[in-house]
Amino acid sequence: MNLAIAFLLVPLAGTLLIPFLKVNGKGIAAFSLLFVNALISGYLAVQSLQGDAISFNFPGSYVTGTIPIRIDALSGWFMLIINLVFVTGGFYGLFYMKAYKWQANNLTLHSISLLFQHAAIVSVCVIQNSLVFLIAWEMLALASFLLIIFEHEHIATLKAGINYLIQAHFSIIFLMIGFIWVSSKTGSYDFAAITAYSASIPATASFMLFILFFIAFAIKAGFVPFHTWLPYAHPAAPSHVSGMMSGVIIKIGIFGIFRMLLVVKTDFTSVGYLILIVSLISGLYGVMLAIIQHNLKKLLAYHSIENIGIIGIGIGIGCIGIGTGNQVLSTLGFAGALLHTLNHSLFKSLLFYAAGNIYQATHTMDVEKLGGLIKKMPQTAALFLIAAIAICGIPPFNGFVSEFIMYTGLYNWLSDASLLPLLAAIFSTAGLALIGGLAMLCFTKAFGVVFLGSARSELPHSCKEVPFLQLLPMYLLAVVIVLIGLFPMNFINLLSQPVSLFTGSVSLDLNPAQVNAFNAIQPISLASWILILLILSVFIIRRLVMRRHKISTGPTWGCGYVAPTPKIQYTAGSFVRTYSKLFAPFLLIGKHEEEIHGVFPSEGKYHTHPYDEIEKLLIDSPLKLNKSFMGRFLFLNNGKLQFYILYGVLFILAVISLPVISRSIYSFIEFLKQL
Repeated sequence: MNLAIAFLLVPLAGTLLIPFLKVNGKGIAAFSLLFVNALISGYLAVQSLQGDAISFNFPGSYVTGTIPIRIDALSGWFMLIINLVFVTGGFYGLFYMKAYKWQANNLTLHSISLLFQHAAIVSVCVIQNSLVFLIAWEMLALASFLLIIFEHEHIATLKAGINYLIQAHFSIIFLMIGFIWVSSKTGSYDFAAITAYSASIPATASFMLFILFFIAFAIKAGFVPFHTWLPYAHPAAPSHVSGMMSGVIIKIGIFGIFRMLLVVKTDFTSVGYLILIVSLISGLYGVMLAIIQHNLKKLLAYHSIENIGIIGIGIGIGCIGIGTGNQVLSTLGFAGALLHTLNHSLFKSLLFYAAGNIYQATHTMDVEKLGGLIKKMPQTAALFLIAAIAICGIPPFNGFVSEFIMYTGLYNWLSDASLLPLLAAIFSTAGLALIGGLAMLCFTKAFGVVFLGSARSELPHSCKEVPFLQLLPMYLLAVVIVLIGLFPMNFINLLSQPVSLFTGSVSLDLNPAQVNAFNAIQPISLASWILILLILSVFIIRRLVMRRHKISTGPTWGCGYVAPTPKIQYTAGSFVRTYSKLFAPFLLIGKHEEEIHGVFPSEGKYHTHPYDEIEKLLIDSPLKLNKSFMGRFLFLNNGKLQFYILYGVLFILAVISLPVISRSIYSFIEFLKQL
């Protein structure tokens, strides 16, 4: 309990200290305090993963009652992920934010918000009092909003932040409905009351209760169709904030779904199919939209939706395993989902930090204007490539390990499923494979257009690699990505305690099918690394041999192009043109082109503008209708003082007469009853 109090005092200390420091000291102080809190919460997390669950009560108030704090293995796993991403992101941010050191006031608010964001997200993992949970959830939303709108002088950034804040409060509305439902029936805010109440009501009612919580957390996680805030918030925020938002902020939605699966007693089979369907749609839709993006950070944001879908597939098949009594399926599903939560936090934050390096070097995120950066930023290019291979699920990196576990679970499901479950397993396997294939297409485009070839536009300044200290946290993330791919079982074994909360088994190797599934990963990873080492050996030997020979260079046949220019390269749009035409019915792509005319034509132009069709349907259309409806009442705002006084008088008369009218109606109804 003393550690918990110290954890809460750290952001308060930062609030009192940071405003009085010089600009260079604000970031250092914020990172130092963040690191202290990461050590405190990390120590408690490690204890819980070792099987020592921590539970105590904070003295609350008359309104909240006592505040139960429970740190089980699920909380511990997410707390470690949160701390890893926040520490690396905070260190990266020390150097990224040097470009904004002239904004002293903004940096003060940014540093304090970062501390409160970390404290709030860790608190959400351990608080099990619904009223206090809502307070922490609101604090997380407000802190994230302030971090997103750091560059609030840009209208697009401000709109993205407000969009996020509004949709975050839709999440809070659904949470409140669920919590009020339970507390009104039980008189308790403790999560234990949710468990007892859901077990005592009909299955349909408990399923509806879970749906309320699922929608609330799905909005935060970015599941389709609740994802529309995400592609705007991630690109608008500074790159280290984007990495932390994609790495852990949306993962707190995943944590909430996991927590409600433990708390709400319902039909797990139905819940599993629901989550599986939503997740498949999210994964496919996210990667399909990512491919056609021209803004690099927006491309990465849509890949967050894709990977949330992949995590959801693991959760879905895990729930179906519990509902059908298939322990192998539930173990592989939940293990794959929990491991992919860690994996995505690693490679996606690394990708966003690499995007931040690119932005600082080029001052643009438009991939159509980039090219050839591997020559000027070789370390950033190598780190981006490692993360890109990992996110595509290609061995020998970490993304392959978690996706392989899910594939194994799906294949196990295929072996003993009846007709409808068999179809579900087939479509899920095909969907997961299609997601991986489309991700490869997207990152082939992204890496090729950004780093390979020649520059597609003239940059107004020199472009160079960022300092090594800014690259250091990126190297740390890359090392963990490699280690998970090289030694997968060491990390899978850490999942024993979290998975056991759902399956009841504290060992991941009790069943021969599970043993075969996990044992199959290691040889594949080793074979991949042997292949990589073999290729590196060939290159090293070649370089040693060629050192003794004089190498001469000269022009090669240019295929008829005597004056090559960057314009003859693939653009991002032309690279995926075939894909865009193939999936045109599912995509919304606006086009603007200037046709070429005459014998000596001027230059032609062709632009594409990708847009989210679900956003147009669910957000833009209702807003347009609302604007049209409210526009009919503009005559009320006529600028005449007499009319405004009249409105006030009419309002007062309505307030006075409404109780009288209501009472008269009530009396009349009572009179009719007597007749």
